[in-house]
Amino acid sequence: MKFVLEGAGIFLYPLLLCSFVALYIIVERLVALRESKVVPRQIASALLSGKISEHEGDLSTTVGRILFFNRNSNPDPEALKAFAQLEITRLERGMFALDIVVSAAPLLGLLGTVAGLVTVFATGESTPTPESISRGVALALSTTILGLCIAIPAIVGNSYLNRRIDKLCARINICVERLIDIKRESAR
Repeated sequence: MKFVLEGAGIFLYPLLLCSFVALYIIVERLVALRESKVVPRQIASALLSGKISEHEGDLSTTVGRILFFNRNSNPDPEALKAFAQLEITRLERGMFALDIVVSAAPLLGLLGTVAGLVTVFATGESTPTPESISRGVALALSTTILGLCIAIPAIVGNSYLNRRIDKLCARINICVERLIDIKRESAR
C-alpha cells in the first residue's frame, strides 16, 4: 500500500480529500437518517391512531417538527405539504458532495494515469529511460487504484443512503397525509 501512496504523487492530495469527504458524509448521514431521528415508531403509531397531541412538541425529529408546524401555524394542506418537502430536503443534506466524490475520484485517477503516461513519453529523449518509465507507470497505476478504491465504496454508500432517504420520504409523506386526514376529521 505504501508503494501506491508514494506512487500517486501530487494526485494523492485531492484523492485523500475525496476520501475524507465521502467518509464524513456517509457516517454523518447514517447517524442523521436513523429512524428514531426522522420518523420514530411511536409518533407514526400515534398519527395512525389519531392521537398526536403528546408528540406535537418534539422538535428533535423530522415528523415532530412537521407536527409542531401544524400545531403552531394551522396551515392548509398545501402549506403543510410544502413544509414537509422542506424537511425532506434536509434529509438530503450533503448528498450532492457525495455525488461529486463518486464522479471526481475516478476522474482524478484517470487524470493521474494520463499524467503518468505523459511523464513517460515527454522526457525529450528519443527513448525513455527505465527510471522514467517506472516513475510514470507507478503514477499511472497508483492514481487509478486510489481513484477506484475511493469511488467504489462511495457509490455503495451513496446508493444505500439514497434508498434510505427514499424510504424515509415515503414514510414522512404517509404521516403528512394522515395528519391532513386528522385535520379534516376534526374540522367536521
